[in-house]
Amino acid sequence: MKSPFLAITATVAALAIPLPLRAQFTPAEIAQRPAIEEFLLTAEIVKWEQLGEGVTKPWRLYLKKDGRERRACWKNPSGVMYGFDEGWQYEIAAYRLDKLIGLNMVPVYVEREFEGKKGALSDWAENTRGLDKIVEANIPLPVETNNPKYLTRAWDSLIANEDRTQQNILYTPDWRTILFDHSRSFRSTGEFVTRLMNGRNGIKKTASGQPWVFRRLPRWFVGKLKTLDFESIRGAVGPYLTDPEVKAILVRRDLLLQEIDLMVKERGEADVLYD
Repeated sequence: MKSPFLAITATVAALAIPLPLRAQFTPAEIAQRPAIEEFLLTAEIVKWEQLGEGVTKPWRLYLKKDGRERRACWKNPSGVMYGFDEGWQYEIAAYRLDKLIGLNMVPVYVEREFEGKKGALSDWAENTRGLDKIVEANIPLPVETNNPKYLTRAWDSLIANEDRTQQNILYTPDWRTILFDHSRSFRSTGEFVTRLMNGRNGIKKTASGQPWVFRRLPRWFVGKLKTLDFESIRGAVGPYLTDPEVKAILVRRDLLLQEIDLMVKERGEADVLYD
């Protein structure tokens, strides 16, 4: 699915500036999330247009409240579409789980009705560019994007995201990674509860048949995985996941921790985990 978000207008030179990164959304952006949620929920929809990109046909909405204006993206995929199970509620669940874990890579999502239908409304990722466009422009990715890349693969393994593509990985001008489009996530049956999406025995493979591995992960992420339980996830995601879907997260969490433990035994903790 192609990105509904705005491509950056920054120059190639600006894109090429490597910066040391840990967080993806900045502390200031994270602090603004409650206000953004409230704005998305209550602002007046003053204009809208359907976007031609993607199989789920999202809408770009223009919101206004108290003299402030903001763009947003609304979508409501549901059921089997093009051979995949889709669910707009998974967008909201992904955002809420991101907040619980402290991943800070998923934009704000809320539930909102548009044209009489329920769907997921997301904050517009301004001043970003999709990985697909970066690859097309032959812009080299700096080494600082490697750790977020591996963290993305571990995150997708935790939530069983079938649809991570170059189009739904966004980069800011200073190379922070923003992730969207999680409507094909949170699978709870079949191989999605016996194997991880990525990793040495991962479901997803490269064109040459190799697995998409996560070579290094931050200690805080691994530590947070260990604290997850049914009650904490249920409290975070609310009505947007079923009990079997929550339990499936915990099954995959255990598989993820087992693979991390094996990596540490093989390569040493210093080579696998970083602060």
